[in-house]
Amino acid sequence: MNPYLVFILAVILIGYILDLIISIVNLRSLDPRLPGEFIDVLDGQQYAKSQNYTRTKTTFSMIKETATTVFIIAFILIGGFNWADGLARGFELGPIATGLIFTAILLLFMTLAGMPFSIYATFVIEERFGFNQTTWGTFILDFVKGIILAMSIGGPILAFMLWLFEKGGSWAWLYCWIGVVVAMMVIQLLAPVLIMPLFNKFTPLNDGKLKDLVTNYAVKEKFKIKGIYTMDGSRRSTKLNAFFTGFGRFRRIVFFDTLMEKLSTDEIVAVLAHEMGHYKLKHVFKMLAASILQMGILFFILSRFINNQGLFAAFRMDHVSLYSSLIFFGFLYSPISMLLSVIFNIFSRQHEFQADRYALISTGRPEALISALKKLSVTNLSNLTPHPLHVFLNYSHPPVLERIRVLR
Repeated sequence: MNPYLVFILAVILIGYILDLIISIVNLRSLDPRLPGEFIDVLDGQQYAKSQNYTRTKTTFSMIKETATTVFIIAFILIGGFNWADGLARGFELGPIATGLIFTAILLLFMTLAGMPFSIYATFVIEERFGFNQTTWGTFILDFVKGIILAMSIGGPILAFMLWLFEKGGSWAWLYCWIGVVVAMMVIQLLAPVLIMPLFNKFTPLNDGKLKDLVTNYAVKEKFKIKGIYTMDGSRRSTKLNAFFTGFGRFRRIVFFDTLMEKLSTDEIVAVLAHEMGHYKLKHVFKMLAASILQMGILFFILSRFINNQGLFAAFRMDHVSLYSSLIFFGFLYSPISMLLSVIFNIFSRQHEFQADRYALISTGRPEALISALKKLSVTNLSNLTPHPLHVFLNYSHPPVLERIRVLR
């Protein structure tokens, strides 16, 4: 049997079994006793609802992962990738254009296969628990916009990569790395002003007490911002959030309109201080640098598997091609990607504690941040008692009870 096929199937199955085990132990860790820290903001009925939300989402996730795993394995074994390659080659275009068509066919096919799950999650689960605000019109429009963005941004980047690997010789991986990093930085700069407004409406924060508090805090912390905005997050969900986006003169603070409704001004400033702490402590740039390094390693290893005959035989391909190599390499890289994800999450959780500390010190109001964290958890029906293994492998943020304990 093809050793590459054995390895790929083993990786898929082991990953699936691991996710299944983690989901089961996470469900078993749900504690029916309301944590004492939340007695002042939650009653027994609300707490039971949050646990039911966790059970429902986890069960749905297990069903989705089972179907996805079966689908991917079947797609590989019946020669689905070769079928897509045959369709792409049928247009009789050059290798780069054929590669773009091949990738588009796969992405569209996978997206359509996952559409029923996305619809059920949005219009059944999120609706049942009072979160969904998305209309069918918005859902369809988001889907169309996503396809257009993938074609207009992802397409040229992929074409550029294929051209570099075709013409760049042994140093092609380095040229690709540099080119993709530059493209990524440009997208990060332009996203707040060109891409994000395609999906949401951003409105400058009205004059008033909150704007004054935010502005004064930013001045005190010597933090330059382009603007303070609210975003119509309620257009899709009732969940709360806030974030920074952009770099340099494009940097802006964004509050979900749902956050403005649920949190007091002091709590919003505390959330802002936490997000600002990530910038002040260079977390954003550290994680970005780590991602860039990871990307370089990925391209280097990829260059060693270009047009590998054994790999193509595993996917039952009739033709060897550069563009297919990029897709198939993703299966081989999956274990490394999973390991790096765990490492990234470890550092990310440390960064959250550090940003909390920055907010505590810079505002002098730990109770405001604790209160905000509680309201965010309650409103979003967060799981208050996740299993430690689930946290270790999948959480980019520490559990809220741990954050509150450290803050106190």
